[in-house]
Amino acid sequence: MTDCLFVSDLHGRMDRYRKLFAVVAGERPRALFVGGDILPHVPGKPRDFLGEYLLPELARLRADLGEEAPRVFLVLGNDDGRADEERLLEAEAAGILSYAHGRAAAFGTWSVYGYAFTPPSPFLLKDWERYDVSRYVDPGCISPEEGSYSVPVAPEKARYATISEDLGRLAGSADLSRAVFLFHAPPYRTALDRAALDGRMIDHVPVDVHVGSIAIRRFIESRQPLLTLHGHVHESARLTGSWRETIGRTLSLSAAHDGPELAIVRFSLDDPGGATRELH
Repeated sequence: MTDCLFVSDLHGRMDRYRKLFAVVAGERPRALFVGGDILPHVPGKPRDFLGEYLLPELARLRADLGEEAPRVFLVLGNDDGRADEERLLEAEAAGILSYAHGRAAAFGTWSVYGYAFTPPSPFLLKDWERYDVSRYVDPGCISPEEGSYSVPVAPEKARYATISEDLGRLAGSADLSRAVFLFHAPPYRTALDRAALDGRMIDHVPVDVHVGSIAIRRFIESRQPLLTLHGHVHESARLTGSWRETIGRTLSLSAAHDGPELAIVRFSLDDPGGATRELH
């Protein structure tokens, strides 16, 4: 059995991280997947959450567990500044974690791919936002060209890059039948992307209550990876009553949660259909 844990959208909440690290120390899974939005929101943000807390705690966990320490696969999310990416790459070089965004990594006989970008949102920070399948932006949302960045971005990237093109390049022609994709965004029009936007109107236009990625959904439909992991839409499981979706042969799971608890998804890559989700 390859036992794995998956969490997402911890947003720098130290109580959730403490619970997570206690579970990891007790269960000693082979892998921990972290699906983005790992850092605190800007208001009240500690001076250096990564350097003062998260990376030292991950290093301590690895030292304490030794050979039983899990492989940690991590991507950032749309609330995380890309300026912190460099230190995650340094942490990877030090053996603390595997930074997954835009890459494929071997994990036993499986492959793990990571992708952090989400479609445009109403929020200003655009480090991890990108046009989805075209240069269309939903009513009330801010385009990648009009937002702000924590790192320099070429104007043509902000203007023309799409999630759809990125995923095509990332996967190439690889066989994905034993691939795990660690996304931040969920696929469009599923139980995983339902937002609390009922009745909302922008300039007399109804707002779509599904805020996931069309490109990610089309990618799953066409390429059929073994398993996809998602976060981003905190309230989706509460509104739909489900944290899992099946698209063809692909199982998609969400660890997003809008309550005070830590949501942990447990699964085995030998039998992902047996996945469970628990609130701590």
